[in-house]
Amino acid sequence: MTLRNETIAAVATGTGGAISVIRISGERAIEIGDKLFRSVRQRPLSEAAGFTLHYGKIVDGTETIDDVLLSVFRAPHSYTGENMIEISCHASPCICRTILSLCTAQGARSAGPGEFTLRAFLAGKMDLSQAEAVADIIAADSRAALALASNQMRGGYSTEFETLRNKLIELASLLELELDFSEEDVEFADRDKLLQLLSAIKKKIDELISSFALGNAIKNGVPVAIAGAPNVGKSTLLNAILKEEKALVSDIAGTTRDIIEDTLNIRGVLFRFIDTAGIRRTDDPLESMGIERTYDRIAKASIVLLMADARDDLQGIGSLYDSLPLREGQRCALLLNKCDCIPDEELLAKRDALARQTALPVFTLSAKYRTNLDRLPDFLYRCVDNEGMLSDDRTIVFNARHHEALVHAREALLRAETGILDRLPGDLLAQDIREIIFHTDTVTGKQISSDDILHSIFSRFCIGK
Repeated sequence: MTLRNETIAAVATGTGGAISVIRISGERAIEIGDKLFRSVRQRPLSEAAGFTLHYGKIVDGTETIDDVLLSVFRAPHSYTGENMIEISCHASPCICRTILSLCTAQGARSAGPGEFTLRAFLAGKMDLSQAEAVADIIAADSRAALALASNQMRGGYSTEFETLRNKLIELASLLELELDFSEEDVEFADRDKLLQLLSAIKKKIDELISSFALGNAIKNGVPVAIAGAPNVGKSTLLNAILKEEKALVSDIAGTTRDIIEDTLNIRGVLFRFIDTAGIRRTDDPLESMGIERTYDRIAKASIVLLMADARDDLQGIGSLYDSLPLREGQRCALLLNKCDCIPDEELLAKRDALARQTALPVFTLSAKYRTNLDRLPDFLYRCVDNEGMLSDDRTIVFNARHHEALVHAREALLRAETGILDRLPGDLLAQDIREIIFHTDTVTGKQISSDDILHSIFSRFCIGK
């Protein structure tokens, strides 16, 4: 845990740009800035107002280190809630190291990962879910992931939990009020209304829990396994989807022995395509290892694209589908490749028969000539967001810690419902309600006091944020 009376400093920008920003926060931030910075106007930073920008240079005695712009923020109106300055300098690693060294020589220390945001949380500038969203915004590599993190950062996420919390506190208060009149056998909380309210809360918690599958997939990228027998065109399809020669293509069966992956952004959602080894019986030990990996990746994928040669017989394609280790909720589509190799009438009849036999969506295409590939992106996107959750601003849970807290809250809620039906006394019911509040509060940080928990959360941040 940080010591709040210490002043910290760190580079807050990534590598590769022309400008770096060095952030200094703490009680002595402006004082330290005054010892390093010389304004062209010859005015000390101690006299500067907050939200002001100053041009000058960083000096080490009589030596000029760099020409810089320096921003001044005064407590409590800063990111951390403390006095803070930000120095925009040239992005030379040597310049950044020198300025940081000068800061530490004047009494600052190097900031740890996420320490600026941790101070913002401790100062009440944001709740814990918003603080965690900062890291997710930085890490977002798709428009959908950024939208989820931004909504959480703006507090829309927190509003959902505050609404739940207020309803639960109302329940607990009514139940605990009965304790003061226990000898008179008075019930202030109508049990039927309590059940109705708990049912409404459970419905909301269930919605948040069920949204985690979508949120987690968007945050980490949606894994799509391309599977099938050897030489059906899996690598050709991967190359066609990515529009580059990513995978080696050959007429020799068993060419793909290792897993090949790459990503594609479809309508703001990142998909991770996995080209797998062809599934068949083989005595080749290397190919057998590749096939074992294929089954493993199929089991872990969110979506499976099962490819078959349009000329293969229905029984063989059906047997291949039956051999897949698909789990409940996993989406799968059958792709009949090389559709140009058989007459249209035969192709359509086979497509319809396979759709009835497997109950899967069946696409006819030619990966080689890129025929009918335009239908795949829409299918993949609908697999992820078939309810339109991404377009209607619904709260989507994408943090594993939040999901775990909601699951525990639901367990306590079910105990409370059972307790009401079993006519348990109000003090026992109130305990279950308080436990629901505890678990939902851990999402926003109201019930987190352990330094170890906070350290675990903020240690995943980058230094400078």
